[in-house]
Amino acid sequence: MRKVEVVPPDPKWRSRFEQEAQAIAPHLASNLVAIHHIGSTSIPGIYAKPIIDILIEVQDIHRVDQPAGGLQSLGYEAMGEFGIPGRRYFRKDNEQGDRTHHVHIFQVGDPEIKRHLDFRDYLRSQPEIAQTYSELKRRLAAAHPHDIEAYMDGKDPWIRAINEQLATEDFLRGL
Repeated sequence: MRKVEVVPPDPKWRSRFEQEAQAIAPHLASNLVAIHHIGSTSIPGIYAKPIIDILIEVQDIHRVDQPAGGLQSLGYEAMGEFGIPGRRYFRKDNEQGDRTHHVHIFQVGDPEIKRHLDFRDYLRSQPEIAQTYSELKRRLAAAHPHDIEAYMDGKDPWIRAINEQLATEDFLRGL
């Protein structure tokens, strides 16, 4: 069972993302469309689990399933869709067994891309709301230090509410 650890913001998170993105890009070659830093480590000034979340857009999601030149050569474990249809999910641990990276790959145009980027961009543009999220994460980590499922379940209603708000705003702009 993994410890739920939420730590203060680390200015090195951005460079860790950039370094990993540079390592990943050649493995996806001509299939690669874009690489984005997502998750709490991509939002300045908030507490986060010290895991770099990466969202990758590709031309053809099925090419990601081919083992030749895959992310496994960089130490990633392939997890398939892992609960989100159309996604390819990979995770990576360091030598001590601590999780360091999550990679979420979607085919360009998948609505999950917009959802993730909109959530990130909203919190980046609303520092007060980002701090509310940061405090929620700290409380949940303290309450559930050895139960990642309870920690995630505790965050879920808050994240859903923000995503619903963003979807409503998109809908209203389209009228």
